[in-house]
Amino acid sequence: MSERKEQLALPSPESSGPVPAIAERITVQPPAFTYAEPEAEEQALPLSHYLWILKRRRWEILAFVLTSVIATVVVSSRLTPIYESTATIDIDREIQANIVGKDSNMQASNYDADQFLATQIKLIQSDSVLRPVVQRLKLAEPAKAGPHDSQIPTTRAEDAPVVLRSLKVARPQNTYLLLISYRSPDPRLAAEAANQIADSYKRHSYDIRYAAAQDQSKYLEKQLDALKAQMERSSLKLAQFEKDLKVIDPEQKTNILTTRLVQLSTELTNAQTDRFRKEAAFNAVKNGSLEAAEASTQGDQLRKLADNLGEAQQNFEAVKLHQGAAHPVYIKAAAAVAELGIQLDALKDNIVQRVGTEYQQALEREAKLSKALEESKDESDKLNASSHEYKAIKREADNDKTLYDELWRKIQEAGINSSFQNSSIRLADPARPAFGPVFPNTPLNATLALLFSAMLAVGAAVLADTLDNTISDPEQIQRGMKTDVLGSLPVVNAWRGRLMGPARGKDGKHRTSGQTSSFDEAIRTLRDSILLSDPVRRPHTLLVTSAVPREGKTTTSTRLAVAHSLQLRKTLLIDADLRRPGVHGHFGLKNEIGLSSVVQAKIEWRQAVQRVQDYPDLAVLPAGPASRRAADRVGAVLEEILEEAKQEYDLIIVDSPPLLGFAEPLQMAAIVDGVVVVTLAGQTSRTAVASVL
Repeated sequence: MSERKEQLALPSPESSGPVPAIAERITVQPPAFTYAEPEAEEQALPLSHYLWILKRRRWEILAFVLTSVIATVVVSSRLTPIYESTATIDIDREIQANIVGKDSNMQASNYDADQFLATQIKLIQSDSVLRPVVQRLKLAEPAKAGPHDSQIPTTRAEDAPVVLRSLKVARPQNTYLLLISYRSPDPRLAAEAANQIADSYKRHSYDIRYAAAQDQSKYLEKQLDALKAQMERSSLKLAQFEKDLKVIDPEQKTNILTTRLVQLSTELTNAQTDRFRKEAAFNAVKNGSLEAAEASTQGDQLRKLADNLGEAQQNFEAVKLHQGAAHPVYIKAAAAVAELGIQLDALKDNIVQRVGTEYQQALEREAKLSKALEESKDESDKLNASSHEYKAIKREADNDKTLYDELWRKIQEAGINSSFQNSSIRLADPARPAFGPVFPNTPLNATLALLFSAMLAVGAAVLADTLDNTISDPEQIQRGMKTDVLGSLPVVNAWRGRLMGPARGKDGKHRTSGQTSSFDEAIRTLRDSILLSDPVRRPHTLLVTSAVPREGKTTTSTRLAVAHSLQLRKTLLIDADLRRPGVHGHFGLKNEIGLSSVVQAKIEWRQAVQRVQDYPDLAVLPAGPASRRAADRVGAVLEEILEEAKQEYDLIIVDSPPLLGFAEPLQMAAIVDGVVVVTLAGQTSRTAVASVL
């Protein structure tokens, strides 16, 4: 397929009012052209695109922001000013919990400060704290039932929990302070309400603790009565037991018996030892043993008598050797020996009798001690058995008395402690009437309105641009259709269906308005871009079309023809839109004959050409009377006209119908050197432009 050059007019955002058009040259080889979205790396829009959006929508954004700020200021100025007062509560958790008692000198135990203060905040907001203040100051009514609960009795509505939406309780970080804030249109009422809520909170905390202490005291008193009766029973039982034992303290008697047993045991042992000794002495003396007799208490007398007897016997033996039995010395010595023998035997008998008596006494003493020891053991065993029971009874009585005394002391301490208000909650800083209102804060509201309205407006502008499927700027064409944009045309609303010639002033010079001047300048730029688009061969025939009607193709073609003719070049403008002709209206020409007449072979095309008075180098071939039959045959006839007109004109511009929905523009595009497709920025969709291409 041979290469064809085409021209494309597309939208551009150079004006905030009428939307401009863009002229672009493309080279099309395939028979169809589809719009392709940019590749992934090309989809990211540059920052300039967003700046263009803001520039394009700047007046709408500024209007919205300004309206929002003004509305905010007006509304804020009309609102009732609200004043806020704050009372500061200091909670000292290091103060002793009790005034008297063993815990009076102890500091408060460790606790979770966050949980405790959160509990106090909820307590301040409770109905028990707020209701007295609400009723006293008439701040608000208790929470009412909803509209659908109108049948609820009034008493139930009045008993509903109190809710103060103007109350705020906060805790500064890392402190033991609670800030009670109240808002009201009256600054004095706000301060008084905050102070009374703080005082109500202190009283409520005191009432809770006092009621708890009273309940505890009542419970302890009931327990005390029962404990007192039990103590009396145990004391009576102990006294009766002591009476039965005939002792005051069995433990003391037990100690005496124990000492007595030890002593009796010792004496019995000694008695047994003495009895053993005396029994041995008695047996020895009884058997006639002189040594045993000498060991007795009369041993000295016995030894002396035995010595005397021995001396008498020695003397008798001596006398016996020298004297006879009848000799008086002999008789005297024999009598002395006999007398001493009698005395010695008598003494021995006496010693035996005495040792036997001592032995008998030792036996009796041992028996008595043994009997006394046994009796003491029996008495001790009986007393020990009773002592365990006594100890249990006495321990029970002592415990009851100790518990009764401790409970009585606790009741006395609780009564004293409950009489003192807990000083751990203090009003550190009372609330005072505020000098200025805290609501509305007009500067802050205006600033926030400015910020959020600007963000909303910018977001809406970007969102609208994102959702916009139309051609809006040249970069979309370059990215999506892979082609270059040659220029853009501002839409001019100075004329209504007719493009007049240059106005002349009193000096005879041409005058143009500001809008037409900028449009003419853009047309001249577009003209040069088209003529210089092909460095090898300048286009001789040019077709101007669009995707859909009312996109400015007729205006573009007429002004492009005028701009070309102003270069003193012969220019022919052909109105090939036989369905809705419009070129003649721009120049004020008649449309009685034209291209449709030529197509129907009524006249020769040169006979239908008309001249424009203000542009001598411009010739116009109107469309003539609208004819659908002529539109079907215009392709073949137009080719002959173009071949002949090339010999007389430097540039031939053909204004065709919109391409979508009509067949003849395709036939015309095949016989011209280039095609200009005009689109309206912000109106023509990208899909339609791609279909046209």
